[in-house]
Amino acid sequence: MARQDINRSGEMEVFVQVVERGGFSAAARVSRMTPSAVSKLVARLETRLGTRLVNRSTRKLLLTPEGRAFYERSVRILADMDEAERSAASLDNPRGLIRINTSAAYGTHVLSRILSRFLCDYPGISVEIVQTDLVVDLLAERADIAVRAGPMTSSSLIARKLGDTQLMIVASPDYLALHGTPVTADDLEHHCRLGFGYVRAFSDWDVPRGDGIVSVPVVGRVSASDGEALRHLAIGGTGLARLAAFTVREDIAAGRLVQVLDDPRTRRSEAFHAVYVGQGGHLPARIRVMLDFLSEHGRVS
Repeated sequence: MARQDINRSGEMEVFVQVVERGGFSAAARVSRMTPSAVSKLVARLETRLGTRLVNRSTRKLLLTPEGRAFYERSVRILADMDEAERSAASLDNPRGLIRINTSAAYGTHVLSRILSRFLCDYPGISVEIVQTDLVVDLLAERADIAVRAGPMTSSSLIARKLGDTQLMIVASPDYLALHGTPVTADDLEHHCRLGFGYVRAFSDWDVPRGDGIVSVPVVGRVSASDGEALRHLAIGGTGLARLAAFTVREDIAAGRLVQVLDDPRTRRSEAFHAVYVGQGGHLPARIRVMLDFLSEHGRVS
């Protein structure tokens, strides 16, 4: 029999039961086997090890010195295995590295403000953060968790919703003083609209025109690959940008940015999710506690 085909831990468990229960019949009841099956298992074990482990008699079972040594080592090995499994599954002391792939906006305005608390709560976990708004192959990037904006496209992923955030069109006071404040869709013809350098779920801007609303494409001389770059461009007076509310609220409060074209009919929100990128099955403890933490402390609403 090939070595990999032998269930050595299973044999150890049955042998330990034989010793601790004092016989084959009692061990068989606990192990849900027949007494003859237990007897044959111990005989095979002795044959493979090349030594007698027990001396059988009609009244009782006696361990040989080799059997006593094997029993004691088996007890320690099985205890170590139980501890390893409890440690891997336990939420009390999760350990290991978590790789998080997230947008620059979420990393800057949310994750950077809460991560220190998570690291204090879970000293056995380390975190590696990759910030990009671009659509990438998360498995190829070796990501454990991805934080993404927009609707979920796959029901097979394990996801936690982190709330919804309003999309706001903003510009700097200096830009508006120089180019005027747009009020309708027609006004946008004379403004630089800062856009993303990749396709998004909501690329066009919904803006008012008369009694209705129209979708205006984002055309301008400047685009960027992430929302934080667009935010800084808008603050610098380069043009108008449509950004998530949680990324610009402080700028608006401080007067660095001004919201424009705000109309209840055109307000659009974008959902954020923390997505587990694994292949299904049970969540590792380190991933589970991070998803729980983000669900409680990492919301964008």
